[in-house]
Amino acid sequence: MRHGKKFNHLGRTASHRSALLSNMACSLIEHKRINTTVAKAKALRVYVEPLLTKAKEDTTHNRRIVFSYLQSKEAVTELFRSVAPKIAERNGGYTRIIKTGFRQGDAADMALIELVDFNELYNPNAEEKKATRRSRRSTSTAKVAVEAPVVEEKVEEPTAEATDSTEEKAGE
Repeated sequence: MRHGKKFNHLGRTASHRSALLSNMACSLIEHKRINTTVAKAKALRVYVEPLLTKAKEDTTHNRRIVFSYLQSKEAVTELFRSVAPKIAERNGGYTRIIKTGFRQGDAADMALIELVDFNELYNPNAEEKKATRRSRRSTSTAKVAVEAPVVEEKVEEPTAEATDSTEEKAGE
């Protein structure tokens, strides 16, 4: 009986499940998104979000705790160097699960799990920063563009008179 046992066992022994989640967490950290089943994605979210919270404070103790879960030096380095600074201001909810349909072979419900701050399509903060920079540049170019037609109009008038005078000379 499974009374009071809240996590999904995923049909595996405890050692197999911990190895599976550790490997999936390493892949998620290194690639920023992975495609898996919905059940595994939900289990992975519960497994990896506390590790991401630990990574926000870069201490030797936190690195050792995270390494005990991940067992991969490359994943720990990536987590503390590139992922942690991006999620530093976020108070949780570091991952997003997007359901992608059903697998061809066995019709398993599939999902894409990704780190929220690394998706450019859904991340409005990066676009706002770029937009403000562009608006400053476009504002300065817009002022020049507004002034340029006024100058061109003044230039066109004398050229029109010059062409009239040349036509009169040609007519004489």
